[in-house]
Amino acid sequence: MNARSPFVISTHDLGRQPGLMRELNRAVPAPADLGTDVIAVPAGADLQLDLRLEAVSDGVLVTGEVTGPVRAECSRCLRELDDSVTVDISELYYYPGKRAELAKEGDEEAEDLPELVGDQLDLEPTVRDAVVLALPFRPLCRPDCAGLCPDCGVRLDDAEPGHHHEKLDPRWSALGSLLPDAERTGHAGEQGEAR
Repeated sequence: MNARSPFVISTHDLGRQPGLMRELNRAVPAPADLGTDVIAVPAGADLQLDLRLEAVSDGVLVTGEVTGPVRAECSRCLRELDDSVTVDISELYYYPGKRAELAKEGDEEAEDLPELVGDQLDLEPTVRDAVVLALPFRPLCRPDCAGLCPDCGVRLDDAEPGHHHEKLDPRWSALGSLLPDAERTGHAGEQGEAR
């Protein structure tokens, strides 16, 4: 744990006295890689922490909200998006030694539980998990986004109504040479209509 990290919080004032609590309201810079390649909180952007720290018998319970900006790319039309994310967090940070007690009692997940280091707790893993899990897997600019034309790549929402391309299957292209010139070009005229 990096004691200089803005996510590291001292709980000294709670003094391991169950029932004592304090509010924590601060903006911290977002860590790098807070998201995926498609959607993420920009590194260094302000994350607003509105939290309550409460001493309980086993440790310090942290509850509250984390809010921050999100930059994304629509998974259908590739348009850049700017949005925000707000997540609720609730995590119990165990007092030093308490995890070992739980492991002795047979708790197989005790090793993965967050633990205070001295009287400090590191919020970054908790915030990272909550924010990344709250981000959509496939962000959209709007629910009915039509996406891109598979032939020319134009955004279908920006294209004229009825946008399409004539596709000729290359396996049938040899048959086109059997048609008269007028039918091949699509201008059969009156002769073609009389058939």
